Amino acid sequence: MNSRNQIRARMLRAALLAGAGSTLLIAAAPTMAQDAAAPQAEPEEDAIVVTGIRETIRSSINTKRQETAIVDALSSDDIGDIPAISVGQAIQTITGATTHREKGDASEIALRGLGPFLSNATFNGRDATNGSGDRSVNFNQFPSELVNNIKIYKTQQASLVEGGVAGTIEIGTLRPLDFGKRRLQGEVKAQFNPYGDRVTGGSGGVGWRGTLSYVDQFANDTIGIAIGVQRNDTNNPEETYAASTTWTACQASPVVANGNCNEYERGEYRQNLPFYLVPNAYTFRQISESDKRDAVFGAIQFRPTDTLDINLDVQYSDRTFVESRRDLNLSEGRVGLTNVVYDENGIVQSLNGLSAIESNGSELSRSEEYLGGGLSVDWEASDRLTIKLDGSYSRTIRKEIERNVRLRTAATDVNGVRTVFNNRRIPYKYEITPGSFVPTITIDPRFDLNNHDLFWEDSRFRRDEAKRHNEIFAGRFDAAYELDGFLKTISAGGRWSQLTYRDYDLRNGDFNLTEPIAVDKRINNICRQAFPQTDFLSAAKGNSIHSWATFDVDCLFREYMGTEDPGLPDEMRSVASRDVKETTLAGYVMADYEGDLGSMPVRGNIGVRVVNTRVTSKGLRSDLILVPDPSGDGSFGLDETGNFVTETIKSSNTRVLPSVNAIFEVAPDTLVRLAGYRAMSRPNPSALGAGRTITLEGGEQFTSIEDAIDNIRANGSPRLKPLMSWNGDLSVEWYPNKDSLLSATVYYKQFNGGFQPVVFNEDFTINGETVSIPVAQTRNSPDKSRIYGLELTAATRFSFLPKPLDGLGAKVSYNYADSNFETHDIRLGDQYDPETEDVSEGIIPPAGLSGYSKHVLSAQAYYDIGPVSLQAIYNYRSSYFQDFVGGNSQLRYVGPSETVDFRASMNLMPGVSLRFEALNIFNEPKATYMPVYGSSRQYHYYGAKYFVGIRARI
Repeated sequence: MNSRNQIRARMLRAALLAGAGSTLLIAAAPTMAQDAAAPQAEPEEDAIVVTGIRETIRSSINTKRQETAIVDALSSDDIGDIPAISVGQAIQTITGATTHREKGDASEIALRGLGPFLSNATFNGRDATNGSGDRSVNFNQFPSELVNNIKIYKTQQASLVEGGVAGTIEIGTLRPLDFGKRRLQGEVKAQFNPYGDRVTGGSGGVGWRGTLSYVDQFANDTIGIAIGVQRNDTNNPEETYAASTTWTACQASPVVANGNCNEYERGEYRQNLPFYLVPNAYTFRQISESDKRDAVFGAIQFRPTDTLDINLDVQYSDRTFVESRRDLNLSEGRVGLTNVVYDENGIVQSLNGLSAIESNGSELSRSEEYLGGGLSVDWEASDRLTIKLDGSYSRTIRKEIERNVRLRTAATDVNGVRTVFNNRRIPYKYEITPGSFVPTITIDPRFDLNNHDLFWEDSRFRRDEAKRHNEIFAGRFDAAYELDGFLKTISAGGRWSQLTYRDYDLRNGDFNLTEPIAVDKRINNICRQAFPQTDFLSAAKGNSIHSWATFDVDCLFREYMGTEDPGLPDEMRSVASRDVKETTLAGYVMADYEGDLGSMPVRGNIGVRVVNTRVTSKGLRSDLILVPDPSGDGSFGLDETGNFVTETIKSSNTRVLPSVNAIFEVAPDTLVRLAGYRAMSRPNPSALGAGRTITLEGGEQFTSIEDAIDNIRANGSPRLKPLMSWNGDLSVEWYPNKDSLLSATVYYKQFNGGFQPVVFNEDFTINGETVSIPVAQTRNSPDKSRIYGLELTAATRFSFLPKPLDGLGAKVSYNYADSNFETHDIRLGDQYDPETEDVSEGIIPPAGLSGYSKHVLSAQAYYDIGPVSLQAIYNYRSSYFQDFVGGNSQLRYVGPSETVDFRASMNLMPGVSLRFEALNIFNEPKATYMPVYGSSRQYHYYGAKYFVGIRARI
């Protein structure tokens, strides 16, 4: 089945699932309508305490109905009942939300077809930090067992923390006095990953996670405590094929037999020359991994009187994962390309090439520590006045260290014997075989990939270290005064927050070592390693590379460099480092109203929020000195002194955010909601750097400093302003009974089109002279774009079926979005000239909005009755563009994502249950494409994961 047929099949399965769910709901409609018309005839079983997945869905439906804004939720009154192994996976079951998968788990969240950078996430109502340099929350840091509600605000209201053009994700933990009962709960789960079982010398694919929580109330229910701890010790092995992140358009003729293909230059684009697209390199990668996380959640609630409520909550998470990577790298993807077959879009179907082949190894470790929490005080100052104070703190520190070594092919082996090729470049064939969506690379069979003797030349060593420190202090004040009449409450409040973001990314290397061949031979022999996995990429149809010669990275570092870890470089300062401080002041006024419009009840709110943001960004610039020409003719050159100058750039902006929400109860079981609001999303902290890299012209014959500078590259744009949007939503919701919901929402957003390159003049002091030099960086685009969409949700329990089938239920949610947003490839797409306003047209089509999928579907079927609870979850997401973290703006597309998960639990006795979970049951890979959709760039296989555990409650 080719890629297009696979996409059609996925869309068909998604449509059938959605149709089946809708058909079941329609079939149930008459019975549900009777229930709604005769509320006194509520089934007797509703007097029984409802638990399990049915309780979670019922609670989520009730939350949606009661909220003033348009909200979708996943909530439970009990702890540990969010039905997912991670918070990210739980979120993707909520209408309109979808996730990007990394290592088989849900990571960043996209809402309503808008990328994660346009969403806002809070923890217990407060901004939370992360270690990625953006504003999203690392949902994998928080164990789902210690979270009891997740809300997604699709529309804004003045009292919400600003920042969500697409929406706001709110993660919440319980308050112990509100919980109202004593609970000691423990849960242990064993994990099995079949891929891990194929890794030699590992854990056999076995891991575990244990959770313990305790909630209690003391002193006549005036003091409550809650504490939860979790230890997670699992593994996430992975196997991939990947092309590099830089792609070139090669001219189809003339053919260059032994060198790089002729690049199709921008100046030639108007000639409409035939071309094909190729990367700089191809890599096969085997990954063995261990993943450990310790998490602690705690809360103390003190209610000395009925009018005073004090809450202190703290969250701590410390996660470390270690990866051992073994790469087979074809490092010259543009050399000696012949017999190239390609389509009208430049996508290669097959070619022959020549490349040096490398056996590379790396050891990567990442630690991420999160600490957050806050103190809140709720005081009922009078019968009508309520005052709330909240102070919070959040900090994330992420540190990543990677040690990498490269060994290359040569004309001889390590023993000095000439190879059959007598050249370091080895012939290979690249092709997309019929029935496969992934490429097959076949190395000339005369070259033995598993022969260690063939990998030894051009040894290169790198040691990279990156650290990100993100911290937020915040405080807020809210007051609400109750009124009589149509206006029920007048609220007002203010918020102050200070975010700091600092990072560095330092390389100690490249160390290219040239040793006598006898030394290379000795080290090659003692550092050899058996290939660390069986059946590598056996799931990829047509793949012919299942192993290659690999080496012990620690041994190579130790023998070549005299140490396994050369540490940080002597110079820690770098122009690539960032130091950003962002201060926010916000205030709002909001009125809640409730009354009747004729005989129809109506409620909602109207308000305005004003937000001032101030940015101070410090960056380093290399200090330069004039070097006079020895001839004495007055000309000179520029040279770096090794010193750095700190430059500070400041910017500020103020935004006004009006909002209105209205709910019309057109029938006792039917609501119509209208919302209009203005929203904002700030640029990522990592995009606000002030560092500048100065590249000097060659030669020494210059008469002005401006002429001596080739270009200046920025590592950020502190002057970037928030993206703004005007938004409108219309929702119709039908609640026939406590277990059922049918809703439809249409929405429209008009917002700034994004970002585009522009040149700002900045002052530099060189040799005591101040000069103004143009610096290319990014600004907010003046263009406008829009997105509109439709959300559908259907949920019901089929109580009309005869026992025991009345325990069956289903929930289906679907989101469709359409956007005219355009993102162009920086090398091959349209290019904007800020001086002339001209556009130089590219040769490949643009992508849309990062993270934007046209179709998102989540379907759940459950059986929940008596001691047994079963749940199957299907998630589908159509293809989307995903930009790179770190600034590479060539286009990358992620193919359609389709996963099936299963969960089951059975109560063995009161308070004790057996639980089972299976993720990604059918081992769906993740496929990506560059720089046009269909041009294969990468595919990941990570297999299914199985969890079995037992939970006990006292």
